[in-house]
Amino acid sequence: MLSGPTSREDPTMSTMIKADDQASFQREVLDSTVPVVVDFWAAWCGPCRAVAPEVEALAEQYGSAIKVVKVDVDANQAVAGRYGIRGIPTIGLFEGGKLTKQAVGARPRHAIEAELGLDRFAPRGKK
Repeated sequence: MLSGPTSREDPTMSTMIKADDQASFQREVLDSTVPVVVDFWAAWCGPCRAVAPEVEALAEQYGSAIKVVKVDVDANQAVAGRYGIRGIPTIGLFEGGKLTKQAVGARPRHAIEAELGLDRFAPRGKK
């Protein structure tokens, strides 16, 4: 689980959503009407902690154009297994409830954007 303040207490986390069970993953990712960037991570994973600020920056940058969801692979093993998550961090793009692209490993925000093709979702004037 995420440690520290909740999303309501920490403005930098206001656009981050947790989906640590199958029902919340269904609701937040598979049933979403906007594209969803999913950060598959674990609390014990150093590279996951390193890439977290980059993923949070994406959430802030793209605003309501995309949704950003964090999935703790220890808490939600069924979902991680369903999508073949073998290494973390894995950052996936879900569109229309389907995993369309993914990036494995810690990397800077611009690399995540490029690998997932997020520029097409950028709000006007923010590309």
